[in-house]
Amino acid sequence: MPELPEVETVRRGLENLIVGRTIKDVMIKVPRLVKLGSQDFQHELLGQTFQAVKRRGKYLIFELDKKVIISHLRMEGKYLLFSEQVPENKHFHLFFSLDDGSTLVYQDVRKFGTFELLAKSQLLAYFERKKIGPEPTKEDFLLEPFRSNLARYHKSIKPLLLDQTLVSGLGNIYVDEVLWASRINPERQASSLKATEVEQLHDDIIRILQLAIAKGGSTIRTYRNAFGEDGTMQDHLKVYGKTGVPCPRCATPIEKIKVGGRGTHFCPFCQKR
Repeated sequence: MPELPEVETVRRGLENLIVGRTIKDVMIKVPRLVKLGSQDFQHELLGQTFQAVKRRGKYLIFELDKKVIISHLRMEGKYLLFSEQVPENKHFHLFFSLDDGSTLVYQDVRKFGTFELLAKSQLLAYFERKKIGPEPTKEDFLLEPFRSNLARYHKSIKPLLLDQTLVSGLGNIYVDEVLWASRINPERQASSLKATEVEQLHDDIIRILQLAIAKGGSTIRTYRNAFGEDGTMQDHLKVYGKTGVPCPRCATPIEKIKVGGRGTHFCPFCQKR
């Protein structure tokens, strides 16, 4: 699943490609991807101009004249822009024909992605209902609220970081990476973390996600950015996907276990329970 760095990279690419373009036509081949209802969705979008492309956590936000489209890529969603004829592809599901003759296409092999159309005034309430935590930046992601929230939970730290309420944007890849960087075992109870460990974890979440954004995200399996290019963060991963590889810190082989139903990579020496 694309995580925050990958979604932010897509956002930046789309911002350069479609802002200022007006929607002339909309075609939906898989109506269930659109939560509002495909007929209303098509009607509301005609003649609307892309004013901005924003992001909240792992959600893309297309800001139009009067409405906003909220897009979640889920497992394998991606956007492609074709300047001329769109090739045939059974995984192309939504088509936005633009006023310069180009077509923005949403591709999704598993058809898990979602689209929702809201009034701009509904956007804040939408993410409050989703209980999406702060963005992983120094300005938004404050240490003291993070520390006090962790102290309330007697559950494993990994699934807690995955649920998006304490901080937004972390998925399986980057939770493994930040826990390794902080030397915290993924099965540790959140409430058992010492103050120094929480501070290190907080700083590593910000550092690693910002590094991943700078590297264009991790290209693992099918992810590409809005220009069809690979990210390079996979070249900087320390534990994710490294089962049996020596730990970069201590040379102990990296292990993979299940935590909260998710495949989890860690160093059994550096991240002792």
